[in-house]
Amino acid sequence: MNPTPASPTSRAATALDVALPAWVDEEVRATGGVLPDVEERMHLVHRLAARNHQEGHGGPFAAVVANPGTGEIYAAGVNLVLATGLSTMHAEVVALSFAQTRLGLWDLSAVGSPVELVVNWRPCVMCYGATMWSGVQLLTIAGEGDEIEQLTGFDEGPMRDDWAQQFADRGITVRSGILRDEALEVFADYGNRDDVIVYNARGGAASS
Repeated sequence: MNPTPASPTSRAATALDVALPAWVDEEVRATGGVLPDVEERMHLVHRLAARNHQEGHGGPFAAVVANPGTGEIYAAGVNLVLATGLSTMHAEVVALSFAQTRLGLWDLSAVGSPVELVVNWRPCVMCYGATMWSGVQLLTIAGEGDEIEQLTGFDEGPMRDDWAQQFADRGITVRSGILRDEALEVFADYGNRDDVIVYNARGGAASS
């Protein structure tokens, strides 16, 4: 998809206004804001991811930042690229940013107890860095591999073969395979849409 450029103004942009859709908070509140079981947290992520593309805010991606011990949800995020017109508004970046804002900490390792990022697939190359520098100690993903690119057409970028070890070297534990099949169902539903939107950069040169 090639976005339609907005008319430039004579003044430089000096502020960004990024807001979560109201239904995201409604989904989190419906859980009570506490999900002690990791599969419950991943179920929430899958619900958010599925609803996000149906609502038209962005791709089928979502993330939750939580306390893995108590299950307290600090923040949730969905992909807001289409909603905001900003290519960096991937679910992980959105969730981490709202968690850091809520907790008043740019370094989530300073919370005093472990902080977990739950995502419905391995982060793309951009979110790999965002996760690494966020201060989380645990990354929980539904799966990894090129199925996401095959099913959706998105370009996840050039990831290192030793990406998980690089996290481990920095004190971030990776656990994978949590409700993997559910993630693939959401991606397949997106890829099977008649109006599927793939918003890779470079004028759509890498889009399917």
